[in-house]
Parts: sequence; C-alpha cells; structure tokens
Amino acid sequence: MGSQEDERPLLEDGLLQDEVGGLYTGDGSVDFYGNPVLKRNTGNWKACPFVLGTECCERLAYYGIATNLVTYLTKTLHEGNVSAARNVTTWSGTCYLTPLIGAILADAYWGRYWTIAVFSAIYFIGMCTLTLSASIPALKPIECNDTFCPPATPAQYAVFFFGLYLIALGTGGIKPCVSSFGADQFDDTYPKERVQKGSFFNWFYFSINIGALISSSLLVWIQDNVGWGLGFGIPAVFVAIAIASFFSGTAIYRFQKPGGSPLKRMCQVLVASFHKWNLEVPKDSNLLYETQEKSSAIEGSRKIEHSDELTCLDKAAVISDAEMSSGDFSNSWRLCTVTQVEELKIVIRMFPIWATGIVFAAVYAQTSTMFVEQGTMMDTSIGSFTIPPASLSTFDIISVIFWVPVYDRVIVPFARRFTGKERGFSELQRMGIGLFLSILCMLAAAIVEINRLQIAEELDLVDKQVAVPLSICWQIPQYVLMGAAEIFTLIGQLEFFYDQSPDAMRSLCSAFALLTTSLGNYLSSLILTLVTYFTTKGGNVGWITDNLNEGHLDYFFWLLAGLSLLNMLVYIVCAKKYKQKKAT
Repeated sequence: MGSQEDERPLLEDGLLQDEVGGLYTGDGSVDFYGNPVLKRNTGNWKACPFVLGTECCERLAYYGIATNLVTYLTKTLHEGNVSAARNVTTWSGTCYLTPLIGAILADAYWGRYWTIAVFSAIYFIGMCTLTLSASIPALKPIECNDTFCPPATPAQYAVFFFGLYLIALGTGGIKPCVSSFGADQFDDTYPKERVQKGSFFNWFYFSINIGALISSSLLVWIQDNVGWGLGFGIPAVFVAIAIASFFSGTAIYRFQKPGGSPLKRMCQVLVASFHKWNLEVPKDSNLLYETQEKSSAIEGSRKIEHSDELTCLDKAAVISDAEMSSGDFSNSWRLCTVTQVEELKIVIRMFPIWATGIVFAAVYAQTSTMFVEQGTMMDTSIGSFTIPPASLSTFDIISVIFWVPVYDRVIVPFARRFTGKERGFSELQRMGIGLFLSILCMLAAAIVEINRLQIAEELDLVDKQVAVPLSICWQIPQYVLMGAAEIFTLIGQLEFFYDQSPDAMRSLCSAFALLTTSLGNYLSSLILTLVTYFTTKGGNVGWITDNLNEGHLDYFFWLLAGLSLLNMLVYIVCAKKYKQKKAT
C-alpha cells in the first residue's frame, strides 16, 4: 500500500534539525483580521485545547441525546417501538447528511470559523428547545395509567422535533469544520508542524470518545433515574461550554480564507473541457493555463502541480487560438487554471478510497445492532451484577481511549524508525491496517457465536428463546478489536481527507468522509434485508431469527468478514494506484 506515495521522509525534510522556515506561516493562513500570522504566536498546540475542548463538549451533548433517544420516544412521548426506531434512524441519518450544508458554506462563503460559530448557535437553540419540551408539563403527554398511554399532541410533537432537527442542523454544520479548523492550526509547509498535525487528529478522536463515554454512562443514568429535563439540560450546558471554549481561542487561531463554491468550480471544469473536446492537450503541461502569481487564483488555496491522470479534463486548461489572440482569459466556464482542473482530479482520485470506507462503516454498525442482539442471548450476570448487552459498547470507547495515546506515543515513534515516514505510517497504510483489524473483529464475533450455538445444542436450548450459559464477557475482544480498527481507519480517514483534499475544499471532503457512516448504516440494513430474504426461502428458519438459538448469526458474521476481506483487497489495489496531491 502506498508504494507510489510521495511520502516525505524525516531525514529529507530535516525534521530532526532546528528548522526556522520563516517567521510567517507558508500555507496562506491569516489572523482574525486577515493579516499574515507569525508561527511563534499563533496556532499549533497553543490553539488546540480550545478546539479539542469544543469537540469533546459537543460530542458529549450529541451522544447525550442520541444514545437514549429511543427510550424518550417510547417512555415519555409514548411512541411504538417501530415508530420510535424509525424516528431515531431518520434523525441520525440527517445528522450525517447536514454536514454537506455546513461544508459548502464553510468552503465557499463563511470560512470554517464563522460556520462553526453560526451553527453552534443553532445547536444551542435546539438543545434549549429540547430541554424545555422535556421539562414543561404542557409540552409533553401525561404519564400512562394502568390501561392507557395518551399520545403526544401535534403541538407537543412539533416543539420536540423542531428542537431535535435544529440539533441535526447544528451538529451538521460543526462536524466537517471542527477537525479541519483544528488541523488548520498546523502549517503544512513546516515539517515539525506537519508531524504535529498527525498527532492532533489522534487527540481529536480521543476527545470525541471522552465525550461519548461520559454521555453513554453518566448522562444515560441521569435520564433514566433522575429525569429527562435534567438529562437534556446538562447537554445544553455543555453546548454552551463548547461555544465559550471555541471563542476563547480566537486571538491565537489561524484562519484559512474561503475560496468560493467548490461545486461551481468543478462544474466549470466539466463545462470547459466539454466545450473544448476537439482541442488537443499539449504534451508540455507548462503550456496549460495557470496564473503567473505565486498564489492560486482560488482564494485561500495554493497552486497544485499538474498530474498525468484524467487528461481529458486538461482540455479545460487548454488555451484556444481565440483566447490567445484576444488575450481574454477571464471566462472560467471556458478556461480553467491547472489548479482548478487538479481539484476535480483529486476528488475523482479519492473516490475509490472513500467508497471502501462504506463497507468498514457497515461493519462498525454491528457494534450497536447484531453485537447487542448476540449479547442478549448470553449470560449477562457477573456475580450479583447484571450487565445490559448494549453497555458492552463501552469497551469499544475504552479501547479507543486506550489505543490513542499508545498509538501516538509508542507505535508512531517505533514505526518511524523502520519506515522513515513523518507519522510512522502513511494515511493509506494506516487505513489499511484498520480494515484488516475489522476483519479480525468479525472473525472474533463469529467464533463466539459458534461456541454459543454449540452450547445451545448441547443443552437442548435450540428451540427455546433463552440466554445460553456463556458469559457475555466473551464479547469484549470483538469490541476491543473494533476500537483498535477505529484508531487506524477512522482517524486515518480524517488525516487523508484533510491532507489530500484541495486547500479550498477541505470542509467538503471532510463531509464526504462523514457520509460513509450514513451510507454504511444503509448498507448494513440492505445486507440484513437480503440475508433474511434469501435464507428464509422455502420455509427455512433463516440465519437471523427472533430466536437466535435456532438461527445462524455466525454465518452473518462470516459473510461480513468475507466482504471486509474483499473490500480490503480492493482498497489495497486502489491505494497502490493512488497518486498524492502535490501543492506548490
């Protein structure tokens, strides 16, 4: 993997030397007022605590709502199980689609800072609305009596879902911008900061999981045992803390200027190349159109070197005889710069790598679905304690929290000695390792299920829908493996889609990365539907039944392991062929 990558070895870049590299940043970043920024006084790790604090508090608030939302819908709003599950999945899917809105606004018009600011305010209004709907008696139905549970009125539903979808819009505007804004604090042109940026992504994901751990344990307990008003009010307070944390670092942040609509620029390349389909691309790429200035014609973007792939798009940068004679190069729908053409090429090159992330997301979705179903049919007692099957997902979070510092402080320095790469592994190698670990995760789940079914058969429990006397603790390895896979693949994705995306499209590419989570859940649902359809033909019981003791959930896990293996092989091929972006 990554054999053709233009990776920068440590010794070549002089990383171990005390390199000055100029007083000002070389990546085009500016301060709040639009002036060039000094490296010494801005950005870097000085700015990161504010960004990481923002992300931790925001994720705590998000998971504080998402983790137990189905319980609120069924117990307080008195919805049925199917309706509640549908509403939760629809809302969750929306939360991973709205990042496209925030990303386009950030890259095209507002910049990441103001996009985060505006959508944080929307987020806070949504949280306050949700808290009020759970606190004021008139905004929720009365409690059930012995025989009847009164449904919520249209007005009560309206207030609740208005707040809920404001949260979806708010979190969508923040998601693709916070990680990119944090990475903006490190200068790509300065080797020392380039390495630190890789470390930032590790601690960024660490912050996410700290927030998730608190919300999935403490906040869920408060919601179930104290009350929903307080249970939703605490996340609202943490959103306010997130906003305060974010604005506190304004004076030392580095800012990247928005470069105009990336969708418009890509469309211009397609239109211009189609319009000049009959022109021949010169063999000398220096004859293609590019601005003479040091910086790119795209605001906030460095120039990108020409690549030899997808040469049909190079026609958009061919200067026609008419343009040459008139000297008018201003119509971007007829003539594009090499950098603008390369932007579209980069997005196309990243697509196969992006697509392989969908299968990984489908595997990851099992931690909250089939792993839980498997756990319900196992012995959940440890001494006098009973472990809820869903709570074992905490081991996934704990695994992430454990592996982040180990990866950052132990694995990277160790790997660096052998690979000579700044971050130990390239982004593509890192993601590939994670894909391999996800296969091991599915294999571990399948082996546990084989043993569970064997015990069920030995004890004549196949026809009985009862738990098998196999400790649920045997599930811990599959959760731990999934946590380790996240460290490699998901953080690797954050790095890859930031580093390899065009400078003026980083928020949009981060949003595309988040989209794999949504599509992975859809793929998981499709696989389940197909498996159920084909395995129940002819009156067969099927692999996945209400009574898992008479089904074959192990076959389902083997299927996912096989798909993951195939996905990894496709990924390796794509990664070997991938050519790195070269900015100037």
